[in-house]
Amino acid sequence: MVEEYKKVWANCLKVIKDNVTAEAYDTWFAPIVPSRLIDNVLTIEVPTSFFYEFLEEQYIDLLRKALRKELGNTAKLEYSVKIVNEGPTIKYPAQDRPDLRNKGIPYPNPNTQNEPKIINPFAIPGLKKLEIDPQLNPIYNFDNFIEGECNSLARSAGLSIAHNPGKTAFNPMFIYGNSGLGKTHLAQAIGIEIKEKYPDKIVIYVDARKFESQYVDAVITKNKVNDFLYFYQMVDILIIDDVHEFAGKTGTQNTFFHIFNHLHRMGKQLILTSDKPPAELQGMEQRLLSRFKCGLFTELKLPDLETRIAILKKKIYNDGIELREDVIKYLASNIKDNIREMEGALVSLLAQSTLIKKEITIELASEMLDKLVNTAKRDITIDEIKKTVCEYFGMTLDKLLSNTRKREIVLSRQIAMYLSKNHTKYSSIQIGDQIGGKDHTTVLHAWKTVKNLIDTDKAFRKTMENLETRLLNY
Repeated sequence: MVEEYKKVWANCLKVIKDNVTAEAYDTWFAPIVPSRLIDNVLTIEVPTSFFYEFLEEQYIDLLRKALRKELGNTAKLEYSVKIVNEGPTIKYPAQDRPDLRNKGIPYPNPNTQNEPKIINPFAIPGLKKLEIDPQLNPIYNFDNFIEGECNSLARSAGLSIAHNPGKTAFNPMFIYGNSGLGKTHLAQAIGIEIKEKYPDKIVIYVDARKFESQYVDAVITKNKVNDFLYFYQMVDILIIDDVHEFAGKTGTQNTFFHIFNHLHRMGKQLILTSDKPPAELQGMEQRLLSRFKCGLFTELKLPDLETRIAILKKKIYNDGIELREDVIKYLASNIKDNIREMEGALVSLLAQSTLIKKEITIELASEMLDKLVNTAKRDITIDEIKKTVCEYFGMTLDKLLSNTRKREIVLSRQIAMYLSKNHTKYSSIQIGDQIGGKDHTTVLHAWKTVKNLIDTDKAFRKTMENLETRLLNY
């Protein structure tokens, strides 16, 4: 017989699963284990204090709703945080702990509880008073970081860090994902936000190759390894980009290990980016990988079409330019794997348009993508176009290809011819032959008719934009 507390939690999970993404569910709720139910108080075991804090900050309302649905309005939740080999379990009632962070005190961390404070006798005098360039690009701020399902978890955690650097469980924050998905942008956005809220804090952004170069220079050229170490050990927020570049470089890894340990022990914030999660990094020392895993590691995934369109629109707005909606959707539909490449294509398109004094159209965008984007472009067929048009207007293929003179069917057929002319390499004769057995003059007339409607009728233009988006994502 299943214990009552397990039944209650299983029913809560059903509610939770309907209200969060699959990724969020697997990350934050699947690892939870219910342990007991006494006096309408359900106790759940979470793996680390990291889980406890994040659940409290992001999901407490959902947890309360699910629990009260099962047990009524008097239901309460208690967390049991298991700390392996570190003494007794720490217990917190939901939303009932002392708010230590507001007092500048980090919540209990099993790795630092009984360690004496380390004083660095070689600290660079007056470092806190120096104006140190954080090496942050002001463009990479949170306002310009478009949120989507692909990055919402990472963005939310990043904002939590920015409000309380070094005082959350997200330390280190390890951001991973393929190139061009916004890792550098997010990492720098956190640094910029911290610098705005806490001007006195020392924030340093450095990519892994530059860090390695500085280390080698300190060892070989200047013999100033101590100065190198002490400088980095005195910063408040250290952001290392592309940490996977440390692979196979033992000396750099060893030095970074000591810097990492010192900063983490002193409650300073570390933010790391990589192209792979910690478990897949090769050529890295295990002791360093274990440090990477002790905080939050979160993935930036490929953005969906809606998010890509929003990213382009934000850039267009920031640059103070105008671009047709259908062209924006065309770019977003054809460049899917790399945000940086998509933005670069937009810049190139604007430059070409300015130089040749031509309106930016889908045709111009198509020519530009053929030259700039290193990707195999899918060949669109006339059959795909006919099917897309039929589905959009809710008609059968037989009706589309018939000889009827009904206005709505004639216009649908003309639209299919227009799309075929713009998106395939078939001649007008071949297009007419496959769309109702018409001659090439009919196809040319259809193209001119549709083009004129696009230029003069706003509602029709919107219809064509929707159709082309469907076709490009067929």
